[in-house]
Amino acid sequence: MQPIVTWYEILGVMPGATTEEIQGQYDSQASLLRPELISGAPSPVITAVSRAQQLLDTARDVLGNPATRARYDATAGIRRSGGGLAHTDWLAPHPGPPRWVMVPDVRGLFYPVCLQIVGKLGLRIKRIQLTEHPMPVEGLVVGQSPRPATKVRRASELTVQVWHPPN
Repeated sequence: MQPIVTWYEILGVMPGATTEEIQGQYDSQASLLRPELISGAPSPVITAVSRAQQLLDTARDVLGNPATRARYDATAGIRRSGGGLAHTDWLAPHPGPPRWVMVPDVRGLFYPVCLQIVGKLGLRIKRIQLTEHPMPVEGLVVGQSPRPATKVRRASELTVQVWHPPN
């Protein structure tokens, strides 16, 4: 079973990305978290930026090392070591999506990654823009409601507060 979000999605690269592409995407996203861009920001923004930097660093560390990346790919079900598709009983009844889902913690994720996660869970999203005159870059999720680990019905609304560095 694949995780709900992968390190590839955190960085915004495809599983076939080169080490140089991974580093380039890391540098691009980390540049949005520079201290001069967040100076004077409220504490939830600072907390989310810290979490985002930790996620980016871990994604780069896992995907930037070929041996670590191969182990991750095998564990996450992204690639199989034997090649080919895993055996699947295509004719078996499919259980369908669950009626209830746990709200994930999307704080510290860039908004496009948040959208992917919310879509996979079948939740609706309501976005609240916090920056009056934002830079034209990906926004960072700094707050959410309902809180993480809350059990909600599929198709429920998740409200996220998105911060961009000011223009």
